[in-house]
Amino acid sequence: MAEFSLPKNSVVKKGKHFPAPEGAKNVRKFKIYRYDPGKNENPRYDTFDIDMDDCGPMVLDALLKIKNETDSTLTLRRSCREGICGSCAMNINGKNTLACTCAIEDVQKGGKVSVNPLPHMKVVKDLVSDLTHFYAQHASIKPWLQTETPDPERERLQSKEDRAKLDGLYECILCACCSTSCPSYWWNSDKYLGPSILLQANRWLQDSRDEATAERLDFLEDAFKVYRCHTIMNCSNTCPKGLNPAKSIAQIKLKLLERQT
Repeated sequence: MAEFSLPKNSVVKKGKHFPAPEGAKNVRKFKIYRYDPGKNENPRYDTFDIDMDDCGPMVLDALLKIKNETDSTLTLRRSCREGICGSCAMNINGKNTLACTCAIEDVQKGGKVSVNPLPHMKVVKDLVSDLTHFYAQHASIKPWLQTETPDPERERLQSKEDRAKLDGLYECILCACCSTSCPSYWWNSDKYLGPSILLQANRWLQDSRDEATAERLDFLEDAFKVYRCHTIMNCSNTCPKGLNPAKSIAQIKLKLLERQT
């Protein structure tokens, strides 16, 4: 489970309550984090009673219903609604996941649905976390095919066996759910790359067509970028795509060890 932390020195004030329409019988409460850094106000939690008989099945459906029908100031990211883009990553009842693939009925059946932005990151507004540093870390690993040999006439071929090594790596959508679930990343995000970026780094280390393995390992070999991982396993537990970032980190550590012997 990913702990959600409030901004430093902040006090949560009592929020607003928006009741369900009169006559609604199938009601679920949504407790939603609200915060605008541009205003001189403390964060708050607003509670929205949603008529589930007039709402789609996913948490994102409820959030959009709230924004469209109750409070247009609610701010969130969303795009594909199919678990592909990673835009709607947030913390739902203590677990980082995608709102578009998180079914409301699977969230503490009958209970209150608590929705927060991704934990331990600056909040842009409400449910939107600032991913600027996260994306800069991704760019730092040079996430593209690097080669030195002349380009072939058509394409760089790869065996089925080598292609299979990329399974479980290329599917990462950079939603940041895993990295923001990692205590080591909370404490050392300025130096530790975190599970998501390291899984992406491993994707290129495992690619038989890439010819920059030595340079990639040189970049990763220091006391923090990889080795701040303490195998807590929150990353693999929370990944909404069912990937295993912890395995990738172990594979990187093994590659670093092998070249030292």
